[in-house]
Amino acid sequence: MTGQPLLEATGVAKRYGAVAALKNASLTVLPGEVHALMGANGAGKSTLVKILTGAISSNAGRILVRGQERDIRSPAKARLAGLVPVYQEPSLIPDLDVLSNLRLTQTPVEPFREWIRELGVPDLDLRDMARDVPLAIQRVLDLARALAVEPDVMLLDEMTAALPANLAERVLDVVKRQSQTGRSVIFISHRFVEIAALCDRATVLRDGETVGVVDIEPGIEERIVELMLGAKVEKKRVARKQTEGEAEGSGKTRVAVRNLKVGTKLHDVSFDLKDGEVAGVVALEGQGQDELFAALAGSIAPDGGTIEVDGKQVSFHHPVDAVEMGIAYVPGDRTEALAMQQSVRENIALPFSAAFRNWGPIRMAREGATVQNAIERLQIDTRAQREVQRLSGGNQQKVTIARWIAADARTLLCFDPTRGIDVGTKQEIYKLLRQLAEQGKSVLFYTSELEEVQLVCDRAIVIFGGKVVDILPVEIADEAALTRAAYGLARESHDEVGVLAGPHAAPEARP
Repeated sequence: MTGQPLLEATGVAKRYGAVAALKNASLTVLPGEVHALMGANGAGKSTLVKILTGAISSNAGRILVRGQERDIRSPAKARLAGLVPVYQEPSLIPDLDVLSNLRLTQTPVEPFREWIRELGVPDLDLRDMARDVPLAIQRVLDLARALAVEPDVMLLDEMTAALPANLAERVLDVVKRQSQTGRSVIFISHRFVEIAALCDRATVLRDGETVGVVDIEPGIEERIVELMLGAKVEKKRVARKQTEGEAEGSGKTRVAVRNLKVGTKLHDVSFDLKDGEVAGVVALEGQGQDELFAALAGSIAPDGGTIEVDGKQVSFHHPVDAVEMGIAYVPGDRTEALAMQQSVRENIALPFSAAFRNWGPIRMAREGATVQNAIERLQIDTRAQREVQRLSGGNQQKVTIARWIAADARTLLCFDPTRGIDVGTKQEIYKLLRQLAEQGKSVLFYTSELEEVQLVCDRAIVIFGGKVVDILPVEIADEAALTRAAYGLARESHDEVGVLAGPHAAPEARP
């Protein structure tokens, strides 16, 4: 593949206030190539795709298509320039039928029908409401809609992540054939096996900047991982305070998950969460971690497998069911959990105030003392406590945790709880979670920042493709090891403790 690039992006930057989502990203795509765009979570991949396709505007940089600079300020302009995306989430409007969705985007119907058949969905009725179409098929419809307009460059963001094997194989075959016609594809995937089978080159982003472009060849995975992590590829061990008399793996099993299946993303997950431990969950975007936490919190019902609490099988039909079993969910997005216009006291007291009723008014003095104890323990700044929305993001997150400390929850499900808060508050939350573990409580801790695992966790449960692919003791769970496991790569050393060995081994499936 030589000649004039089909697409060039140079110096692309995007800021949201003080946060730099992209600093200096560049990308060159040649005619007829499948070009991988790679990087760890938060590296800026999706932001760059949205800029190239007009979904958001950049603050700096140039975009050239076939050598001509283009001002891409809307999806319509991107489409005119020959750039068409298929985003990570389906873009069909659920309350319209499929045909109306096609008309809305001016997609030619007959080419769309041909591509749908080619992609393995021959029996689609265009009169079906989009909301009634299964998620995996919606993704295929988005791809067929993009193919029908014959774009010069298709941008596929985790296209195969939610697809069953037969549909994923069809998609990869179609992508290959697109490149053979001289058209190009930008391909984002967390699966190295797909990158190796499909792509010609890869551009790697780290912290919002392009840090390297490599040819895809045998053994290139290690080089890509190094580029993703930079200097962080060197192993770092963070000392963690051990409780006096603590023996690793000696705690009683609090929550046992066996062969859990949820929708199309979580396929077969098994692990134990013990009293007195903080177990980290590590996964790249869209690997099933959202579904896992939602099932454990009672927000969605599993499609298969079992959940046991203290040795007893349970079925959660509502989050209240989980709370009654002492399991509480702390989301990364504080707005999901807080009544923003209510006070700190009201927010903390919400789940447990009923416990202080005695067929009459709430016992305000007892409630107040419990709330105040939680506030002092977490050092929540309450100078603006009349409304939680007036607190800083870090203090808001403290309120979400304080609520469940006051309610004496035995298990916390913390989903990226330190996202978007300052370093000092992060350290306070790490310390608090360790204190809870030392008191015998259990914590399941998903983090998108891999370095947090060695700062707060006892071990790391790595999920890839909806399955547990590795369980690493904290001593070897540095960023390099976690990144390799999260991309489905084997351990570097066979001497290290694996999934099926050691005190924290993944339990075998029950018959």
